[in-house]
Parts: sequence; C-alpha cells; structure tokens
Amino acid sequence: MSLKHRNNVAILGNGTSTLVFSHGFGCSQAMWNYLAPQFVDRFRVVMYDLVGAGLSDLSAFDKAKYSSLEGYAGDLNELIDEFAVGPVILVSHSVSSMIATLADRQAPGRIAAHVMIGPSPRYIDDAGYVGGFKRSDIDDLLDTLDSNYLGWSSAMAPAIMGAPGQPALSEELTESFCRTEPDIAKQFAHVTFMSDNRQDVIGLTTPVLILQSSDDLIAPVVVGEYLHSVLPNSTYCLVDNVGHCPHMSAPQACAEAMERFLAPWAVAHVG
Repeated sequence: MSLKHRNNVAILGNGTSTLVFSHGFGCSQAMWNYLAPQFVDRFRVVMYDLVGAGLSDLSAFDKAKYSSLEGYAGDLNELIDEFAVGPVILVSHSVSSMIATLADRQAPGRIAAHVMIGPSPRYIDDAGYVGGFKRSDIDDLLDTLDSNYLGWSSAMAPAIMGAPGQPALSEELTESFCRTEPDIAKQFAHVTFMSDNRQDVIGLTTPVLILQSSDDLIAPVVVGEYLHSVLPNSTYCLVDNVGHCPHMSAPQACAEAMERFLAPWAVAHVG
C-alpha cells in the first residue's frame, strides 16, 4: 500500500521548505482548509489524514500498532521521508502535537521546527501539574464515548469547537466526529486522553511556536504556560479565541503568529 493512499496525502505549494499539517482527534485534514492555503505561495504544504481518520485507508488500521501515539509518530516520519523537501516544520493540532514531538524524538535533527496548536502533554491533573481534568472526569468521558459514540460526538464537538457566533464550525466538527469509524475513534480517544508525554516534551530543543486559545476547554492556558516553561526554545502566543480549534475559528490570528515564526524558512521555489 502506498503511503499516499494510506494517509490520503495532499501536496500543495512550491516552496523550498515543507510544512506538514497534522490534525487532531475526530478531525481530518479538511480542518486545515482555513489556515494552510495562506502558506502555499512560500512553502511546500503536505496535509494528510491519520490512519483511521478522514479518507485514510481504514484497512491500514492496526489495533496493536496504534495502541500508543508512537505508531502515529512512525507514520509521520515515513511521510516526511517520502514527501517533504528541505527543512521540515510540523504544524500540529491537539494530540498531533505530541505525535509530532514523538516523531522528533524518533529522528533527532530531522525536524526544523514545530507549530503546536492547542497542545497538551497530559490531560489529567497530577502532583505539581494541572492538565485541566481529574482522572474521574476522563474516566466518565471515555465511558460515555464507549457506550454512545454518536451521542457523545454530537454533545462534545460543539463544546470543543467553542467559537460562539460561528455555528457552522460546530456543525463541521460534529460531522467530522460522526464520520469517524466508532471503534477506531474509541481506541484513539483512550490513547489520546490517557497519554502522558511530559518526559517527551521536557527539554526538546527544536524551536516551537505554541499557539494557545485564551479560553480552551481541552487545553487550558496553564497547560500552554507549562509547555513554554519546559521547552527551552519555545515561543508562546496566546490567541484571543474561545475553543480548542483556533486554526478554524481564528485562522488569521494564527496565521499572523505563524508568519513571524516561520520567516526564516519562508522562501518560494524559483524555477
């Protein structure tokens, strides 16, 4: 099976550096349609669907391989090797920020920079760490998801999106959640919300732009501040936005912050 088919890879743009866009839980590469087009004039843009999401090949989903985020990180490195040119910057939303971190750890020096949108290394509170959820909250969330995925999706997607005054975005996210194959979504939810990637992010020296919504149900401000404190080469940008998907609900603010951060790599291909 080709990687292009496995992950429904789309390639746009004509730059000398590559932006690889990696979506979050319940989403697909379509969620980047508000942001990615702003960079195709100066970058090679690679978008893809995680295996089990969007229009990826569902037959490629292996329950054992994807029982941790490492399996998705391995896929990401395969895609980088096959489709990226020049310096590679990973633009990742939510859980994919940790997938990108693991990909970086798997292949040190391969990735030039990260843009992490709404990242969280651990969702559950711990001693000396605030993730935003108690363990009982996550257990209840996963129990509800297991028993009634479509009902959970219809209730949770609008809350995750936030974006008051933009109801079409909530509808778009809800439809994306509901299109995801339930058994795959359930496993990915367990892997996502139970992961602890704090040791993976601590001390990562790759340049990182952290884009954090000012009001985010999933990744509260304190989490972004934590990441900024443990990532030694990080830039922290608080986006005035309600919801977990500022790349959809506040794409211009995200693009402006990215423009500043990406300036060293923004060179259009000539010839």
